[in-house]
Amino acid sequence: MKKLILVATLASVAGAAAAGAMAQQPAQKGSEDPDRMICRRITQTGSRLQGERVCMTAAQWAEQRRIQRSDIEHAQTTIIDHSGG
Repeated sequence: MKKLILVATLASVAGAAAAGAMAQQPAQKGSEDPDRMICRRITQTGSRLQGERVCMTAAQWAEQRRIQRSDIEHAQTTIIDHSGG
């Protein structure tokens, strides 16, 4: 059950981050500098008021997306034993 909650939280954070990234980044995909700083506002799930501003380089954001995608794919392919023992 804890894994399911973790996966749901990661998915919602990743979705919110992706939505925020689409709204804040220009359409220039080919000329992206990996050392360019990008700041995004990450909101807490279930709250419209609380959130924090996170600044990382474009390369760090890309690595963060890769890790989140890997974690979600792993959680989706993991078989959970509900037999209780």
